[in-house]
Amino acid sequence: MEPGGLEWLLVPMRQLVSWGAAGAMVFGGVVPYIPQYRDIRRTQNAEGFSTYVCLVLLVANILRILFWFGRRFESPLLWQSIIMIITMLLMLKLCTEIRVSNELNVKRRSFADFDLNYFWHWSKFTDYVQCVLTFTGVTGYITYLWLDSSLFVETLGFLAVFTEAMLGVPQLYRNYQNRSTEGMSIKMVLMWTSGDTFKTVYFILNQAPFQFSICGLLQVFVDIAILLQVYLYSHYPQKPVSHAAHPASTKAL
Repeated sequence: MEPGGLEWLLVPMRQLVSWGAAGAMVFGGVVPYIPQYRDIRRTQNAEGFSTYVCLVLLVANILRILFWFGRRFESPLLWQSIIMIITMLLMLKLCTEIRVSNELNVKRRSFADFDLNYFWHWSKFTDYVQCVLTFTGVTGYITYLWLDSSLFVETLGFLAVFTEAMLGVPQLYRNYQNRSTEGMSIKMVLMWTSGDTFKTVYFILNQAPFQFSICGLLQVFVDIAILLQVYLYSHYPQKPVSHAAHPASTKAL
C-alpha cells in the first residue's frame, strides 16, 4: 500500500484527537466540582467546600479572558474560562442558599456594606454577582486603557495563570500545620495532578503563551508536593501542632 493510502484515515483521526483534547481542556477543569456540587446539594451542607475557591477561580478566569483581548491564544482556553466562571457562580449560588438557610438569627450582610470583615461572606447570591461585575468592569476598563502596552498585557496574563496556580498552596500549608492529610481526598488530589499535567502538556504542545506553561508546571509541582505529604505523614506520623481550626482547602476537597 502506498504511503499516502492511509491519509484518508489518518487525517480524520488526527482531527478527532484534536477535538477530544480541546474538549478535555474546555470541560476537564470543572469535572472535579460536579461531585462536590452534588454532595452539597444532597447533604444540604456546604461546610466542606470553601467559597474562596470560587473567588480565586473567578478572578483568575476573568483576568485570563481580559488577557485574550491583548494577546489571542487557543480558543479552547478561552471557552474553558467561560465555563469555569459559570460553574463557580453555580457553586456560589448553591453554597450561599444552603448557608443562609442554616443560619438562624444572624445579621444579613451585603456587598453594599463595604465591610472588609465580611468580604465574601454575604447573605445573598446577588451580592456576589455585584462584586464579580464590579471587578470585571474595573479591570476591563483598566485593560482597555492599557491594551496597547505589551508589558501590561503580559503582566495581566501572568497574574491570571499565577492566581490559578496558587490554588493548591493553602492545602499544602494546612497539611503542614496539621502534620497530617486526614480529611483530605486523595482521589481529588490525584485528579488535580492528572488534570494539571494534561493541561501543562497541552499548553506546551499548542505553543500557548509562556505564562500558561510556567504556571502549569508550578501547579503540577504543588500537586506533587501534596502527594509527597500524603506519603510522609502516613508512613511517618508526626505529632500535630496545637492551633485553631483551619478552613477547608481553597482548591476544593
